[in-house]
Amino acid sequence: MTKNEEAVSSYCDGFLCSQAILSVYGEEEGLERELALKLATGLGGGMGRTAHTCGAVTGAILVIGLKKGPVSVNDVAAKEETYYLVREFLNRFQEENGSVVCRELLDCDIGTPEGYRQACEERLFEKICPRLVDSAVEILEEMKK
Repeated sequence: MTKNEEAVSSYCDGFLCSQAILSVYGEEEGLERELALKLATGLGGGMGRTAHTCGAVTGAILVIGLKKGPVSVNDVAAKEETYYLVREFLNRFQEENGSVVCRELLDCDIGTPEGYRQACEERLFEKICPRLVDSAVEILEEMKK
């Protein structure tokens, strides 16, 4: 199974978009799946279901930090590389999907009770979010090349 398939499957099984992405990449960097799932929980729904930055995006940013982030305060090069890669990811995701903001991607503000109800009724989490998870993983994979 590809990382895309694994992440989309994880999302469709009921995990959040941020969880699906971080858990797929975590183990290869020494992060146990259970811990990855816990760490990424608050990022779902555009960060705590506030409809801000998409969880697929924030999950991918965690992956970039996990792979490239510095472990020493003096490792300025690693910090700068991480920032560069995050900007590259954000630009590519925005270009491909039109935004990095959950409410814009869903065309619905899930941060409100009415918006969340609308998203559920229109099945937006099933119709739109798997594509966004796939897109985030695809971009991460392309950036590895």
